[in-house]
Amino acid sequence: MACSSIFSCLCIITGIVTLANHGSMGVTPLNMVNDADSSQLPLQTEILTLMLDLIVTLCTESIGFVHGISLRSALASESRLRFNTNLRLLTAARGWHNPNGALLNGISTVLLIISYSSASVAICLDQNANNLETSFPTFYEGIAIAGIPLLILGIALLLQVMIALSAMQAVKILTWSSSPFDLTAALVHHTQLTPATLRCMHCVSDLDTYEGPAKPSETQPSTWHAHPSIRKVVIFLWVTVAACAAWAALVTGISDRSLTLQTWSFFQNYDGYWMIYGLPTGSPEAAWILLFVNIATFQGLLTLVLHCSELIVNVIRDERQWRCATRRQGLRVATNPLQQIFTHPLCLILFIAKPVLHWMFGLSFNIITGAFEESLSDRFSIYMFAAQIWNLCIALFILASFFTFVALRRLSGPQPAAYGHLQTLANLMDEWSPVMWWGHKEDGIPYCRAGTSDHPLPDVKMDCVYAGSGAGSLVPLS
Repeated sequence: MACSSIFSCLCIITGIVTLANHGSMGVTPLNMVNDADSSQLPLQTEILTLMLDLIVTLCTESIGFVHGISLRSALASESRLRFNTNLRLLTAARGWHNPNGALLNGISTVLLIISYSSASVAICLDQNANNLETSFPTFYEGIAIAGIPLLILGIALLLQVMIALSAMQAVKILTWSSSPFDLTAALVHHTQLTPATLRCMHCVSDLDTYEGPAKPSETQPSTWHAHPSIRKVVIFLWVTVAACAAWAALVTGISDRSLTLQTWSFFQNYDGYWMIYGLPTGSPEAAWILLFVNIATFQGLLTLVLHCSELIVNVIRDERQWRCATRRQGLRVATNPLQQIFTHPLCLILFIAKPVLHWMFGLSFNIITGAFEESLSDRFSIYMFAAQIWNLCIALFILASFFTFVALRRLSGPQPAAYGHLQTLANLMDEWSPVMWWGHKEDGIPYCRAGTSDHPLPDVKMDCVYAGSGAGSLVPLS
């Protein structure tokens, strides 16, 4: 949060200085080159844009962590918290004025979209001349940073920080840990969650079924069947892929140029399919507003679907952590959130996918305005490149296919799946310690008992019927 605040303030200061010196269309040049070096400037610009997208991702992820923790506590105070992981911006606490309520969540969603949209247009090429026939640039003098997008980026990030801090102050935080086990222990300790008896062998999908003793199952349900919101996220992913394909087909159909393997490229190529449309001109402020509306309209869907994809990743991360209880090293309750991002493959994939996909979105269009003498023209023309849009569509298709496979994959083994469902975890864990193991605890007539312990336990017996003995004991976790 501190780094996000500092970066946002730096963006605001740089934007204000640029506007004060060069006006609302002003830019700050980063470097100047001679004619021989200008051919490398487009690539350098895209690298800088990718770095800026990565910084924005780091800032918004840190803000999102604080906001998500406060949302959990707010939902728990209303007895509405069911899972450890929730759709942060699409799940709201009661009350319009609540920092975790629907109003500020909606504002946070808009600010998140604006953050990535600003990053997509903040870095531009300082061009010298335009080809009068084709209207695209033929020579660049250097790279520049536009003042307005940088200022808007800083304001959007700073407002998100303020909303997250106000949400943190508005509710009593149960635990700052992202672990579902720390949260379950806190809820049980504060009597906000009561473990149910006779359910030591029931997984999360058995909540609405017979509550009595049960035999172990050789396989567990997938996240698709266990978490109702997962289905919506997967469908949303495929809707986004279809929308991107329709966008690419539209640009391909409108363009009168040929798209072949020779003209297909990862970076922008004016020899392939592209279309251009100009924004109505008036005042510089109106030009910027129209530009942001156009970019955010397309980029908003991508931002939302990547945000929703966090649910799949975090739910599977919670389940993977729970299944460590049957392994040799045991389940360690206390976890480092940063360690989870860089050690869990799904978390790492999504963390990389966010800036890369936003960067690829930026490659699919180019804004031609002409930066002359450290100032932009107030006439914006937007190029859309079919090949780069198809590249984005392919990347989204791969991501959607992968997450669909992960969501539909059934787990093997008799350990009941919880997927971060807090009531299920409370039912399955009857003893608490910093390191725990789950397995067979007692033979009995007519029922055996399974649960957790501070030492390794034998595997459950597949031919036995299991029923828990009650809430068990809860000791402080250190």
